[in-house]
Amino acid sequence: MNQDWEDRVAAAWARFDDYGEDEAPAFRAVIDALAAELPADSPLGLFERACAWDSTGHSDRAVPLYREALGRGLSGYRGRRARIQLASSLRNTGRAAEGVELLTPELDSPSDELDDAVRACLALCLSSLGRDREGLSLVLGALAPHLPRYQRSMANYARLLVASDA
Repeated sequence: MNQDWEDRVAAAWARFDDYGEDEAPAFRAVIDALAAELPADSPLGLFERACAWDSTGHSDRAVPLYREALGRGLSGYRGRRARIQLASSLRNTGRAAEGVELLTPELDSPSDELDDAVRACLALCLSSLGRDREGLSLVLGALAPHLPRYQRSMANYARLLVASDA
């Protein structure tokens, strides 16, 4: 899409917190109007709609939209965001195992600024499945590089949590 559309979408999301909980339908209407400007088969419109439903507390309504956006070829940065957000929504709707299945391959994807979000969401999905040690290992591994000290120790602790299921 063009830069004007991208700027208007970014502006709508920047104002998201201005909407009260009871104004969620109004926010979704703003996003729906922007998505309606796109070609009918655009995965981007589906993604934005999914985000709006998800952000207003309706993970159940977001899941099919994320799936359809990915199925229609949403890729790159937004595709990765969609997988993270879909996994979170799956977890929220009681399907954490599907979230784990969706996000595990993302651990081997080319690195970007979403790496920690992948690990955090995957950790939550694992925890929902009673696999807390694996989740904690992911979170500690993601946190370690950001620490001013103890980076090596925390990274080692993260590995040891799952090394022999100790």
